[in-house]
Amino acid sequence: MALNLSLSSPPIRYHQPLTYSAKHPIALLCSSSTSFSTCSKSSLKKSRSYLSTVVRSSLETVGPTVKVGQVTEVDKDTFWPLVKAAGDKTVVLDMYTQWCGPCKVMAPKFQELSEKYLDVVFLKLDCNSDNKPLAKELGIRVVPTFKILKESKVVKEVTGAKFDDLVLAIDTIRSS
Repeated sequence: MALNLSLSSPPIRYHQPLTYSAKHPIALLCSSSTSFSTCSKSSLKKSRSYLSTVVRSSLETVGPTVKVGQVTEVDKDTFWPLVKAAGDKTVVLDMYTQWCGPCKVMAPKFQELSEKYLDVVFLKLDCNSDNKPLAKELGIRVVPTFKILKESKVVKEVTGAKFDDLVLAIDTIRSS
C-alpha cells in the first residue's frame, strides 16, 4: 500500500467574471457544500457570489510527490514543500554525498527502513554544490547525517553510518 502526497502551487483566484463554454465547462463551487461540480450556464449566473472560489487546472496540481515505502530524492527546492506536505508524519532525511563510502553503505539499509516503516516519509538529499544552501541551513557537518523531522521541525539527528542509532531514533520519535 502506497500513500501519495502531492503539492500544488498557490491557488489562483479570479476576480473578473468567468466565461462559460459548453466545450470547456468551468469547475467551481456552485453551492455552499464542499464538493465541486460542473456548473451549467444558468447556475453560473446564479453563483456570481461564488466566483472568488479557487479554480484550478490540472497543471497547477503538478508538483513534487513522495511515496511511502520508498526513498524520495529531494533538492533545495523540493525539500521544504515535501516536509510540509507530510503534515504530522515523521520525516527522515538522509544527507549524503556521491563520494562518501559510509553513505554508500547506508543507502541500501535506508531503503530497507523505508519499506519497513510505512508511516514514515524517507527523503535523501545529495549535499552537492547545488544543495549547499539547504545543507548549511540544516546544519550539516559530516556525511552521512540523518535528520528526523516532526511537523516541519528537526527533532533528532544521527551523524555517521550508525544504523542501530538511526533505528532507535526513528522508533523513539514514532512512539512519542
